[in-house]
Amino acid sequence: MNLGVSGSLALQAVSQQLPGAIAQKPSVVSVWLAVNDLNATIEPGSFAQALGQIIDSLVQQTSAAVFVGNVPDLRAVPVYASVDKGRLLAGIQAYNDAIRAIAARSPSRVTVVDLFTGSAALVSTATVSQDGFHPSDDGYRLIADRFASTMRAKGIPLGL
Repeated sequence: MNLGVSGSLALQAVSQQLPGAIAQKPSVVSVWLAVNDLNATIEPGSFAQALGQIIDSLVQQTSAAVFVGNVPDLRAVPVYASVDKGRLLAGIQAYNDAIRAIAARSPSRVTVVDLFTGSAALVSTATVSQDGFHPSDDGYRLIADRFASTMRAKGIPLGL
């Protein structure tokens, strides 16, 4: 079941998506919330607090294996063309450090899906939609492949 809400911030997901996710008693959960927060200039500490609440609640209140995506290297995404690339990279790294630290609190249950390493394919002109920001269908397919590969590597049986 997909409980994701387009444009959602981590803090919104705490009240709007997390209760429904827990109620489903899932065996596997995928979470990817960071980019909207980064764009909204949510401080990394505030983002980490909200994401931590989500991940910790899933660990404590479900038996699910939790897979959380980090932030790809967005510097080549067209919408960021006029943004200071050093500052953007620093923000991405701060968010990814927070995601890694949150996952490390429950290493047997929470796995980071690395969307940053080798992310050139995720942010090429072929994988970014015409709005210059969101992934195209091919981009979403690549992201889904990263999640699926990570899940399979952790022993989660997936169809196809």
